[in-house]
Amino acid sequence: MLIGQRVLIIGAGIAGLAAARALAMHGAQVTVLEQAPAITEVGAGLQISPNGAAVLRALGLGKALDAAGLPTQAVVLHHAGGRALLQMDMSSRDYRLLHRADLIGLLAAGAAEAGVTLRLGQTVVGVAPGVVTLEGGATLAAPLVIGADGVKSQVRQALNGRVAPFFTRQVAWRALVPGDAGPACAQVFMGPGRHLVSYPLRAGTLRNIVAVEERGDWAAEGWSQRDDPENLRAAFAGFGGPVPGWLAQVQDVHLWGLFRHPVARNMARDGMALIGDAAHPTLPFLAQGANMALEDVWVLATCLAAHDIPTALAAYVARRTPRVTRIVQAANANARVYHARGLRRAALHTAFRAANLIAPNLPLSRFDWLYGHDVTRAP
Repeated sequence: MLIGQRVLIIGAGIAGLAAARALAMHGAQVTVLEQAPAITEVGAGLQISPNGAAVLRALGLGKALDAAGLPTQAVVLHHAGGRALLQMDMSSRDYRLLHRADLIGLLAAGAAEAGVTLRLGQTVVGVAPGVVTLEGGATLAAPLVIGADGVKSQVRQALNGRVAPFFTRQVAWRALVPGDAGPACAQVFMGPGRHLVSYPLRAGTLRNIVAVEERGDWAAEGWSQRDDPENLRAAFAGFGGPVPGWLAQVQDVHLWGLFRHPVARNMARDGMALIGDAAHPTLPFLAQGANMALEDVWVLATCLAAHDIPTALAAYVARRTPRVTRIVQAANANARVYHARGLRRAALHTAFRAANLIAPNLPLSRFDWLYGHDVTRAP
């Protein structure tokens, strides 16, 4: 069904570039419109869990993923003071730690290899069924328009109207510091009303830090707002273990507000579809933003390859809506675990220590429905 079909994709991030390669591999004529004048190194670290890695491998990008991504040995939960509570073995799972720019790079190379046309410096100001309007008034037409343009998506607005997000009264800092000899694992340090996640990148030459604090002061959504590193250090001054040493090295830090968005009521119809953050923005407490986007890409491409556009879009919505809704809800729930206070915090930490002695991977089995699901093999 896709052979020779014209497709416009708005956004050259993870979702957009992966979708471009997937659709082009099925024979579509794909053009990606990106507002930025160049694809540059942005963001910091991300985690590709087995459900996302399965898609990259099915897209023929497994070798590139292995070269760019550091295999994760474990996920370790710590008390804020530094004491390890629970170590979950990840060595047998296809779980990778990598810089977002490296993932973008391998996806851009994959899209180019598949014959995708990438148009940079293209600001989209309007979207309607079959038509995209660019800044300056030029229009582009295609039977299928895919919104991979993030939380401020023009395509999402065309399908759903404007919906104001809810500020969660949480903010996040993101920083990179020089690497160290630490283990290839993701470490979570949990304190009342705040937590910090860190893991190595690029063969251990860099360390990624994401720190989240509950507070009343509003902060803008997005990665572009810089902050004073002293504010980060002050917010986590009571944390122990390796955290003070990591934070002492922070010289450049970005701050953004965490907002809760509903899963799009209309993820696809009228020749338009949403993927990634445009469809279902999620809080970063389960590290599933990129992985959900990759799942979206595979499901949408396979539906479009098998059916006409209206039927394919309906099938895509039916398959994706229940799963992404469950993932977003699980991420929300994780925040309550990481930030627990008082007696609830004491009870959770006691449970983690007990599990670590008896069955350390038992808590992880709660997420078998997430990590064990492979959309490339699903019917």
